[in-house]
This record gives sequence, structure tokens and C-alpha cells, in this order.
Amino acid sequence: MNNESVNKNFLLAHAKPVLKWAGGKGMLLPEITKHLPAKLKGGAVKRYIEPFVGGGAVFFELAGNYLFKDAYLFDVNPELVILYNVIKNNVEELIAELSVLQQSYNKSPDKKVFYYAVRDEYNRFDKNVEANKHTPDFIRRAALTICLNRTCFNGLFRVNSKGLFNVPVGKYKNPRILDENNLRSVSKALQCATILQTDFETVLSYINPDTFVYYDPPYRPINAGSFNSYAVGDFNDDEQRRLKDTFDKANEAGALQMLSNSDPTNYNPEDMFFDRLYRDYKIHRIWAKRMINSDPDGRNGVRELLITNY
Repeated sequence: MNNESVNKNFLLAHAKPVLKWAGGKGMLLPEITKHLPAKLKGGAVKRYIEPFVGGGAVFFELAGNYLFKDAYLFDVNPELVILYNVIKNNVEELIAELSVLQQSYNKSPDKKVFYYAVRDEYNRFDKNVEANKHTPDFIRRAALTICLNRTCFNGLFRVNSKGLFNVPVGKYKNPRILDENNLRSVSKALQCATILQTDFETVLSYINPDTFVYYDPPYRPINAGSFNSYAVGDFNDDEQRRLKDTFDKANEAGALQMLSNSDPTNYNPEDMFFDRLYRDYKIHRIWAKRMINSDPDGRNGVRELLITNY
């Protein structure tokens, strides 16, 4: 099947994110699409790259509206890379695993016991796994990722310093662990994508002037309660500066780029970290509402940044 046929198939897929993901861009899609480059809207962009794919909301939105010859989706989180590659290459086997998990959950007299048994099994997987090399247990591992995401507290993905998933059980009456139609749509959307566990700098190996890159890094914390670590390790200010260096190099190579981040001026009008760092680019302040927060009072709207080189 050629790329044109693949793209026509996934263009009609209308896939949506498989996981509820902290920092996911579902609610920001209207603002993001408003600021997309004219070249993309005109059909001249043939390659899409997302170095921090996360829940994939932006990719799935664009895949449903624009034709790309190829896409490159990266993340340092091995569980995401495993999950997306399994959906791409083994979707029917994954559906079968999830069907069993859904039935087992529904029949379980104690949902809490079921949840912690699944979490224990999940945490026995090798945390130093090479996510880019498929192994037979990846299908089960991907199924457990979805199952935990649908049944854990608030849909969070959080690991401790040892890489162990440590989110407690959630309170749901009828969680939808299996969504066959969406999984098949996501599988179609991913057929054009190369999915890798790798550092964001890898973007520089794939860009060309017909490329659009969307960066959604772990947000810079804007207050003491902010949380930005969904894999082992922190994304500190030095990492933000390294990302800006990558942004500069990709700009010099001719790629169109958009980057999301927090706006420090929400809490400190004097904190112009990003305004100084990206002073040579366009900085758009947009209004966002965050739905994943352990405290409902923390789900209020705040300003966020969209930074573009066009």
C-alpha cells in the first residue's frame, strides 16, 4: 500500500487519544488549530514531527484533517512508545487482551483488589526496557497501560524514582477499558508514523523545509504545586534551554514550528523566562483550562504560551 492510500485511510479515521493524559491538548485544540501555519492549511506540509507525543491529541487532530506522507512521534516515556507501536502493528491482539481485562473487571466483586493486582503485574515489567525493540510481552504491557489509565485515580500517569507506577485506584462505576472502534481508528492513523523512544533532539535528523514540528514538553512549573514529571527524571530550566537550542537549529533548517508551555507571568509578572528565551519568535498568550488536577479548585483557567517561528 503506498503512502497516498495509507493517508487517505487515516484521514477518515477521526481517531482520538487512547489515554487520558496530564497536559493533554484536547481542550486547547481550537487555539492550536487557529495558529497553525498557512503552509500546512494549504496542503504544502508533507511531514509532521512531535518530539513529546504524550497523549497524541494534536497528532490525531491533524491526521484527521491533513495529508502527511510521513510522521515521526517521539517520547522518552517507554510505555507510550510501546503502546503506540502495539496499536499500530498489533491492534487486534491488543483488543483481545483488553476484552479479557474488561470482562474480568466487570465480573470482579472487588474492583480495588482487581486494580492493585493489575498494577502489581504492570510494575513487574522491566523498567529499563528498550522500547524500540518489540518483544512478545509488549501486547500485554500495552493492554495494562490502558486498563490502569481507565481505572486509576483521575487518569494520571505517574511513576516514582524507580519507574514504578504508583497512582492509587480511582472510583468509577463503568470505566470503558476497551474501545474497539477508536483503537482501530488510531491504528490507521499511526500507519504513516515512525514511533520511537528518544530524546527530543532527534527531531533534527528528520526535518526538512516541508516539515511542521509541534513541541509539547513537560511544562515549566509555575508554582510550588506544579508537577511535570511523567517519566523518571525532571525537565528543568536547563532542559528548556536545550530545547530552545533545538528549536533554533530546526528553524535554521527551514522547518515550521510551534511550541506550547506554561506562562510564568500567571503567578509572577516579573518572571519573563520564556519571553526572554524566545524573544526572536512570535509568542502568543492563550487561555487554557486544565482538567487533570487532584484538587478540583486547581482546574481553573490560566494563560499558556504558543510560540511559533512563522
